[in-house]
Amino acid sequence: MSTTTRPSPFFYANATAESDSLAILHLKRDSLLPITLGKTTEDGYAEGAVTNTRFGSFPHSTLVGLDWGSQVRASKVDTGTRGRKKQKAKQEDASAAAAQAEEEQEVVCDPSRRKRKSTGEELPESPTKKFKPNPKEKEKGQSAAQAQVGRAAVEAGSGFVHILPPTPESWTSSLDHRTQVVYTPDNSYILQRLRVRPGSSMIEAGAGSGSFTHASARAVFSGYPDNTFGPPTKRRKTGKVYSFEYHEPRVQTLREEITEHQLDGVVQLTHRDVCNDGFVLQDGSAPSVDAIFLDLPAPWQALKHLSRATPNTPLNPNSPVHICTFSPCIEQVMATVTELRKSGWADISMVEVQHKRIDIRRERVGLKEEGLRGVNASAANVEEALGRLREVETKISDFHANRTNSANREEVGQQMKTQSKQQRLEKIKKDAEERMLYKEGHLVHRTEPEVKTHTSYLVFAILPREWSEEDEKKCEELYPVDEIMKGSPVKEGKAKK
Repeated sequence: MSTTTRPSPFFYANATAESDSLAILHLKRDSLLPITLGKTTEDGYAEGAVTNTRFGSFPHSTLVGLDWGSQVRASKVDTGTRGRKKQKAKQEDASAAAAQAEEEQEVVCDPSRRKRKSTGEELPESPTKKFKPNPKEKEKGQSAAQAQVGRAAVEAGSGFVHILPPTPESWTSSLDHRTQVVYTPDNSYILQRLRVRPGSSMIEAGAGSGSFTHASARAVFSGYPDNTFGPPTKRRKTGKVYSFEYHEPRVQTLREEITEHQLDGVVQLTHRDVCNDGFVLQDGSAPSVDAIFLDLPAPWQALKHLSRATPNTPLNPNSPVHICTFSPCIEQVMATVTELRKSGWADISMVEVQHKRIDIRRERVGLKEEGLRGVNASAANVEEALGRLREVETKISDFHANRTNSANREEVGQQMKTQSKQQRLEKIKKDAEERMLYKEGHLVHRTEPEVKTHTSYLVFAILPREWSEEDEKKCEELYPVDEIMKGSPVKEGKAKK
């Protein structure tokens, strides 16, 4: 049974951003910020919950209800409200403490007070006594109510972000790096080579920051087992990720994230050192998986527990098992490959993923591009360069020829004004509005000069299923070689067996 109260946003994303849900703010390229949308907060802002970035302040009230991918303008936030509210709260607490101390002192000194000093019990109040509300408490309650409602946000003059739905890709780019992170290019290639698909069961050893955990959870997800969040469907195998981590603080942090992201029904996190203690769950049982991913400092030490002959083996006995190790050093690769060969793994290979972005754009060159953005405003050919030189020389010669003639100064000034650079740029911008800029220029592409993702060596191997003599006899009965070679079809009764 699933332990989640609502579907995970990584599996089922609504069309719009909702309150109390996870969202990703795209600040700029490769800079994302995860936030939990809320209407109120204890920070003291009059606008309610606010996220501050280098591009401005963004009240959550301006984010809730927007379509994913929307551009959000920054807002003007009263940053001084927090200090005033905190200072006011401190003053109220101090005055309340002083009033309470004074009242206790009066009770001890005045025996006529309606309170028994021996037992501390209060006498019943007179029915004619009226209750007078404390003005400070009333003011405090009103301010709390106003904080709950929140003040309307005012749009700022500059700054914006984009709001994105949570996905394994965006989460990988925005999470806190508690350890080395397996980035999206490696994630996708590893899951493809391990043949992970909806309904698969796999092991992840070395959860770390949880990047691969989220990617593998989406890959194996085939629906919730009890159809809690959808109509009943036909019975199918549900996917599962058995994640292991030996570092207890990282386990606690990752377990909180899994709960917040509603991944409890798909990911099962276990605090265990798999190199020494094996792949055993907390209840003492062992999973049955078809794929294994080891992100460990010494993955070869864990291979002794990945054998079909060991007790509590986590390997599925009815299918071949695929494995992948993630190692940054070639010495680790050599030790892992040696141990894989000794343990009977086959089809061993090593891959290094080097991911680069390719920037494709149209490059426009020419003097007619002067003043426009993203262009090369230099002469495109010799004719343009000579034309500009003639224009400049004519302009200078006319100016020097007429500057001594006082009668022609106004005419010369008017002539120079009509040929100013500002007017030329305005004319170019006006002409650009009528041009089809997306068709002009040369189509060029450039790659990044450096690889910005973390690269490691990926070692892949396959452990075939065990094949006994009994299995061989059953196969010979179902598919007799002699009859097949003669061309006679296999009987349906035998094939069904």
